[in-house]
Amino acid sequence: MRSAHARARAALHARPAHDDHDAWGWHGRTLGQPVITPDGPAWIRIASAPTDQIVDTFWSGAIDAEWSMPTSIPRPRLLGWHDWTDRKWTYRAELYERVTTPPVAASAVVATSPDLPKTWWAALRAALDAIAVTPTDRVTIHPLFLAWAMPRYLGEPINTDAPTPWTTAHGDLHYANLCGPDLCMLDWEGWGTAPAGYDAAMLHSYSLLVPAAAACIHDELAHLLDTAAGRFAELAVISELLHTATKGSNLALAEPLRQRAAVLLQREVPLEPGCPHRPEAGGDEDECGASAHPE
Repeated sequence: MRSAHARARAALHARPAHDDHDAWGWHGRTLGQPVITPDGPAWIRIASAPTDQIVDTFWSGAIDAEWSMPTSIPRPRLLGWHDWTDRKWTYRAELYERVTTPPVAASAVVATSPDLPKTWWAALRAALDAIAVTPTDRVTIHPLFLAWAMPRYLGEPINTDAPTPWTTAHGDLHYANLCGPDLCMLDWEGWGTAPAGYDAAMLHSYSLLVPAAAACIHDELAHLLDTAAGRFAELAVISELLHTATKGSNLALAEPLRQRAAVLLQREVPLEPGCPHRPEAGGDEDECGASAHPE
């Protein structure tokens, strides 16, 4: 990946910055580094994937967001990109504006309660409102996945039909993708339609290890969470994150997620996933015949 980054710098007319450092993504599939271009400081992010396994939703997310998202949403602007294929791997280099405000947390699952000003929360609410009404045919999470995952991880009875129409979501909203104290929203690869309130539910779920942090999110985003749609979105996100836990991610969150689901459902939630039949949706299958949802 470092050699790929060097190739990208050459293609995008950039050189390493003096404060050069690595920012690795999930399973080493992405690598970001600060650079200097003829126009000033910038950031290059490299994404890689086996050529025959590219998921277009995630591969094209940043470019689609640059074209579709309102300019009022605080985010690093995409300045250019460069693609190439090396044997069995495909690479995409994305050149962004340099963001100097740091992420609120180093990882998605927070260990402390962030201290953020009221202006930050107001900016986040405005951004989520603007995202929600952005038209798109992209999909962050598929209804067929929820029809399979919700009864499997939350038990029965469970209604897998959202109470309101789906809206557009950032798709991966957690404190490692949010900068502060001035809001800037990072990582747009997975944005698309999802249950209304999905982003607020995602941020809340990733904060459950720190009750004070979860309580703050609940208070600041109550208009999204304290509704029938918001409760459904929480259950959807909980099912999704419990699914990732079966694959080795977010293990520490599993029990707090089940406890939160039990509160929302007002009944016990099974400790082990069941194996309900899932409507056919294509893709790779797991042990229950269910297509794997991208993590």
